[in-house]
Amino acid sequence: MSTERSLAQNTQDSSADRSLRWWVLVTVILGTFLGRLDQTIVNLALPKIIIDFNISVSAAGWIATAYILANAVFVPVWGKLGDTIGRKKVYVMGFIGFLFGSALAGFAWNLTSMIGFRILQAIAGSADYPTAMAILTITFTDMKERAQVLGLWSSSFAAASVFGPLIGGFLIDSFGWRSIFLVNIPVGLLGLFMALKFIDESVSDNESHYFDWWGSLTLGGSLATLVLVLDQGATWGWLSTNSVLCYASSILLFLAFLYVEQRAPEPIIDLKFFKINAFVTTLVNSFIVFMGMMGSVFLIPIFAETFLGFNATQTGYLFMPMAFAIMIAAPLGGSLTGKVQSRFVIMGSTLVAAFGVYLFSYLDPRSSALAIIVPLAIMAFGIGFGMAPRTNIVASSVPPQEIGSASAILALVRNIAGAFGIALFGTLLTTTTGQNVLRIAQNSQLNLMTPETYKQFIGLIILKAQVSAYGTVFAVAAALLVVGAISSLWIRVEKEEKGEDLFME
Repeated sequence: MSTERSLAQNTQDSSADRSLRWWVLVTVILGTFLGRLDQTIVNLALPKIIIDFNISVSAAGWIATAYILANAVFVPVWGKLGDTIGRKKVYVMGFIGFLFGSALAGFAWNLTSMIGFRILQAIAGSADYPTAMAILTITFTDMKERAQVLGLWSSSFAAASVFGPLIGGFLIDSFGWRSIFLVNIPVGLLGLFMALKFIDESVSDNESHYFDWWGSLTLGGSLATLVLVLDQGATWGWLSTNSVLCYASSILLFLAFLYVEQRAPEPIIDLKFFKINAFVTTLVNSFIVFMGMMGSVFLIPIFAETFLGFNATQTGYLFMPMAFAIMIAAPLGGSLTGKVQSRFVIMGSTLVAAFGVYLFSYLDPRSSALAIIVPLAIMAFGIGFGMAPRTNIVASSVPPQEIGSASAILALVRNIAGAFGIALFGTLLTTTTGQNVLRIAQNSQLNLMTPETYKQFIGLIILKAQVSAYGTVFAVAAALLVVGAISSLWIRVEKEEKGEDLFME
């Protein structure tokens, strides 16, 4: 009888532990969703902020730029701190800082105060990704279960990017722009309570005696100048004095970072990671894929509102199927872990995404909403299907005590890739449009020369040049994704190829 009672008790304990682990997933998804939601909503509020603060559009752009810079700089710092002082501790610190920054931003009185409070938000919010991924990786130890969990968590990024404009538009129209910051407080307090209750502390087995401040400063400076020129280069001019100074500063600081890291007793980023084939090739694949995806998706709302006549809210609705496609595909991709080699899943998913992006090249001013919805859903399904395998490989290719640092590098690569993609395809669109105008004008003829017909003639040339340029950009983006798919064949996971448990320690 006592044996039966003991077995029953063990079963109950196991069931309770399992339930607790899924509450950890819900907690982390809520935090990630809230942080990404804030990023997508703020851009909608800029027109109202410009009026209230009486500032120019270019000045208001620094509200977004400052956030991007601070977020990029502090991701690796938080990843390293999470591994050394505790992931739960860093996660909670980031949550508290984010709530504090949100409250301050909601009461900002001018541009300077807003930029300062957004930087505080970004610094605190950048703790989410590396610590959340490490928490999930430590909490879910079963290979297949972990892959599905990481897939579900990854889908929260897409959900936030789509629902952000929908929620933000309602809040701004109903309660004013300050509400988009203040609404973070009640939701954030719920997330903070859940983090304190459900997440267990975890820390690296290696005791830390030193924090790599010089490595943090040199890497942060290099990233800050790089992101700054990618964000402002189109306005400054890519060969302007400001841009050239940013290029030089970024390169010199990065070289200084490499010098420091080779001598640091506990580097913020362990350069030994880059001797691991699976780690490096997955990062390269992620960079190519996210550059193509982010660069092309960035242009879709512009096309929809400029040529198809949709307003901002209607354009937001076009992206809803994209969110659902990623949320469905991400856990499905994770479920293939242990059944199909990850590189083949990544390659197939990327080719599907490339096909979706290529369909955008057929857009024209007569296109319907479905001409955007269907390609977006196909592209999103492809990207989502490969999310969990990429995350799995990065998490499993480094020692468990350094998962936070590794996940920070993955987040950093994706962010920089997105910035590169937006800068690259934005510049390509402008350049191609100019070339198309000259080409079309040289091969066009106006038979009736009146002021009205001449005006229409020029307008049609410009319209055709712009639409054709979008088609070229989307075709280039699709080709880039095909390159990313091919690059995935070089991803080699030794344990996976031998049929062993990918996460066996």
